[in-house]
Amino acid sequence: MSANTGTATVDAIRYAGLIDRASLPGVAITSFAALLLELALTRIFSVILFYHFAFLAISIALLGFGVGGVLAYLWKNWLERFRTRSFLAWLSVLNAILIPVVLVIALHINVSLNLSRANLLKLALIYFCSAVPFFVTGLQFSVLFARQSAHIPRLYGADLAGGALACLATVPVLNWLGGPNAILFSALAAAIGGCVWAAGSLRVAPAIVAAFLLLLIVANYSGRLIDVVYAKGMARNKAQVEFARWNSISRVEVCNQGNTKTIVIDADAATYLVNADPTGSSSPAWPSYVMSSPSAVVNALRPRGEYAIIGPGGGIDVFRAVANGSPSVTGIEINSIIATAIMRDRYADYSQHLYERPDVHIVVSDGRSFIRNAKRSFDVVQMTLVDTWASTAAGAFALSENNLYTVEAFREYFEHLKPDGMIVITRWEFREPREALRVASMAMEALRELGVRDLAHNFVVVSQGELNEGGTPVTVLAKKSPFTLDEEQTVRYFLTSYPKILALHLPSQRQGNPFSELISSNNATAFAQGYAYNVAPVHDSSPFFFFTLKLDQLYRQRVKHGIDWKVNFGVVVLAVVLVTSLLSVLALLIIPMAVRAGLRQKAVPLVYFVAVGLGYILVEIAFIQRFVLFLGHPTYALTVVLFLLLSSSGSGSLASRRLLAKTERSWLPLAFVSVTLFLYVFTLPVLLNTLIGLPFLAKLLVSGCFLVPLGAAMGMPFPTGLRAIAALPAPEFVSSHSGSTENAIEWAWAMNAGSSVLGSVLAIVIAIEFGLNATLACGAAAYASAILLSRRLKVLSPNKNCGSCSAVRGA
Repeated sequence: MSANTGTATVDAIRYAGLIDRASLPGVAITSFAALLLELALTRIFSVILFYHFAFLAISIALLGFGVGGVLAYLWKNWLERFRTRSFLAWLSVLNAILIPVVLVIALHINVSLNLSRANLLKLALIYFCSAVPFFVTGLQFSVLFARQSAHIPRLYGADLAGGALACLATVPVLNWLGGPNAILFSALAAAIGGCVWAAGSLRVAPAIVAAFLLLLIVANYSGRLIDVVYAKGMARNKAQVEFARWNSISRVEVCNQGNTKTIVIDADAATYLVNADPTGSSSPAWPSYVMSSPSAVVNALRPRGEYAIIGPGGGIDVFRAVANGSPSVTGIEINSIIATAIMRDRYADYSQHLYERPDVHIVVSDGRSFIRNAKRSFDVVQMTLVDTWASTAAGAFALSENNLYTVEAFREYFEHLKPDGMIVITRWEFREPREALRVASMAMEALRELGVRDLAHNFVVVSQGELNEGGTPVTVLAKKSPFTLDEEQTVRYFLTSYPKILALHLPSQRQGNPFSELISSNNATAFAQGYAYNVAPVHDSSPFFFFTLKLDQLYRQRVKHGIDWKVNFGVVVLAVVLVTSLLSVLALLIIPMAVRAGLRQKAVPLVYFVAVGLGYILVEIAFIQRFVLFLGHPTYALTVVLFLLLSSSGSGSLASRRLLAKTERSWLPLAFVSVTLFLYVFTLPVLLNTLIGLPFLAKLLVSGCFLVPLGAAMGMPFPTGLRAIAALPAPEFVSSHSGSTENAIEWAWAMNAGSSVLGSVLAIVIAIEFGLNATLACGAAAYASAILLSRRLKVLSPNKNCGSCSAVRGA
């Protein structure tokens, strides 16, 4: 890169106090590319890696941004030789080239679920390669913010606006283009950003790269060139895959396995495609095919009941209900690829048009949201092995959170049952029960909240044979009213017809197993305290249903392999990410700051940016999780919450220059945010639950009322703080990079990003241990601490040491 290319020099911008015309669109497009890449990586990681690692994309992005800020500071003298626009243009071109390389590397490295040295090295390679594009973006923004410090509010506003647009674009881009092409689209956006930054003949290079990426995206439609090679530690057998499609929820395949076809979700969870006529005309042997399952007990008990089936997948529960005489079956499928593209389009003939029958009603929605808003009651609410072990597009650390399995959810299921209705939930179970046992635990707690006191006769539990370490399907049937003698006799007759299905608990037959012990105890919480696994009821404030290990078990050899290791490995990943983040921040931020004399004087003021960054990420993650239930879908929560927060924060940043002209007033928005968040801790869950029945558009307006004023205030502290610590004007800046005149803007950027890395992990740790309300309260506390730290910031006076401040004030 030549130091003489470009048109707008650093000095011209700095002395004139004028913002370059390319800065705002360039920042917005670059920010759009970076956030789209981050969100698309969570989807890619969720498929190729185990879902525990999908969360790494957030840490990768934030750490990359922070390192970019550090190196922008340390290389400041050397970087001064480059003109701003040409430098940023070439970095955008570099990113546009690096992003496809990162994609290819990630898809071609086989990572399994163990802690061997080779596996950790592979994971580290993916981690650090994926961080490089974010490092480049962090370097771009740090340099630009430092050189155009007079325009920080506008630049930061453009940054947030670009991120907000990326939130809106993520879902349609993933739905239309798929995971790999979404990554390539972010590279295309980076190349377009290069065209914006560049001037004159310099635009040729980014334009060529953009054209090539556009052609590559077209050529790679449906994964023709670049697609998944390894997933979950195994090479994908492309010969078996008949159909594959991505969307913002998952990657769905239909695989041909001999005489059967299987829907495979994110290369892990699977459901068989039904291929039979429920009337029995084309398959007279269907009863032995569909009824030899513990979840079929309910069809014997309620053969003509009205069913609500959450997560019907390939249709086996729907088929069974129709075949036994149900006049109305409502299937609530969250993934439109399964419900529409597969079952009602591509494989409609294969499934004998099961989902198009007049007595079958398929709804594409979140199961819990649909049930809680339903205006009718059902005889049966059923869920069979509903989980995908996959991260949503929200990028959340899907350690084990699932809002289908909470006490509040079970209450809603019971409330939408007819007087004699039942919920029927099937989970995998093991020699030492924990998942289905926790289902029974939560159903007990929900019934107690509904006023049922004696629970001994309200449960039936059956299993697909003896429990073992490999996992056995176990079905829990729970009623608001006791099971009658006739119903129990029906269950016993069913068990004699299908001897492989065993009873683990019947109302009048207490077995010597944890299920009977739990139900007989009549107190789920007390039972869980003395049980080997954590089977206590979970609530919406901490919906970590699948996290059943008690912490001391993580150190036992018996959970180093098998299903416990697979389900709870996320705890180890979380600890590793936390330790790695702490060490990275220490090595890349704290120690370099401590050894530089000029920065030691600014150490306390810079902690202000740690508090602001920590508070923002804690609040963001807590709100995303909290609004999942209100908006009815994790993807909606991601899009709406992030868009509203980022866009309103961008507006707040733009307004901060006028509203907070004196930077010592930065405590005002901090105080507003702290007080509002503390109020939300106590009021938001109640308000959202009260308003849950509103139409979706009304919910969007309500979300805006809650988030926009708060987001606007949250967008003010960071740019105001940057203005407060901005270095002296250009002559002093050029001549000195040490002592009290040292520009610390790049360092503040790095500290903010570094704290966000830690905050993204701490948010999950706090939520698991103390709940989402505690996470939000910690965010409020972080902003409250920033009020005290803001007093230590260097306060800029409009007339202090500034020969060009009149131009700056007019910007």
